[in-house]
Amino acid sequence: MTEKALRLGTRRSKLAMAQSGQVADAVSQVTGRPVELVEITTYGDTSREHLAQIGGTGVFVAALREALARGEVDFAVHSLKDLPTAQPDELLLAAIPRREDPRDVVVARDALKFADLPRGARVGTGAPRRMAQLNAYARAHGLDIETVPIRGNVDTRIGYVRSGELDAVVLAAAGLNRIGRIDEATDFLSVDTVLPAPGQGALAIECTAANADLAAALAELDDPFTRAAVTAERSLLAALEAGCSAPVGALADLPPLSAPLERGDSHADGQIVKEMRLRGVVGTTDGSTLVQLSTTGPVPLTHDEAMAFGRELATEMLAQGAAGLMGERAH
Repeated sequence: MTEKALRLGTRRSKLAMAQSGQVADAVSQVTGRPVELVEITTYGDTSREHLAQIGGTGVFVAALREALARGEVDFAVHSLKDLPTAQPDELLLAAIPRREDPRDVVVARDALKFADLPRGARVGTGAPRRMAQLNAYARAHGLDIETVPIRGNVDTRIGYVRSGELDAVVLAAAGLNRIGRIDEATDFLSVDTVLPAPGQGALAIECTAANADLAAALAELDDPFTRAAVTAERSLLAALEAGCSAPVGALADLPPLSAPLERGDSHADGQIVKEMRLRGVVGTTDGSTLVQLSTTGPVPLTHDEAMAFGRELATEMLAQGAAGLMGERAH
């Protein structure tokens, strides 16, 4: 008799289905059991409001977590950057697989780079974090752009450029990679220009804490470096008391590996890495004020060390005036 299929809860978007499909294959390999996708519609998928208005935090996550709690699915896959920073006791982040490219990319008309956009170019993004940093970069480099708030899936967003409504849109590289459309990016934004959202490019595989056997099997897909990095980034976000719609960017990376990764060389794995760098930024959406700081220290070996790493940088950022830039404080 074949073992019962594991049920994987996923959002219905093309991107969510693609990344859940990849996880399903990996889980099937480590467990030897078939995995079936269970599509769940979340509030974030059906609401037409801007993410900043509906609170951002958790709007894509709650329905999946409720399905887990009710036993309708065995585990769920989230984009880590959508997860609220507080983890419910009854649910376990069983695995954070190796992170995809964390950068943001530009899809612009006429294959333009960001720095070559014409004066008055309209640039679409749903993230206050991107607006703050793009506007700050534009101010510093004499560019004249207008950031326009948009929502929708990848097709919708790129459609604004194809139709001529916008000159460019900014998207996460990881999402385009996962749906096989990265060749549509006209420019990769260096993390020195735009720091990504905390956890960007990483997936979270969640199951109930009570399901110890499944948690142990899923743990085989965990990447310790990715987990340490995103834990530090999310700790910074939490310490700034910011929801995931707040204008906060953060990236923990391993400096010797970061340059080859940005060049697209994934074969830099042989190096022994002892230091982790954490960078954080918070700013007003018009880009007029940014607080941007970084710190370097030993790679955190435990959850508590990674949390402390993020908290310490957040404390420095708050001392430099970050709190006043957060807009609405998350409750």
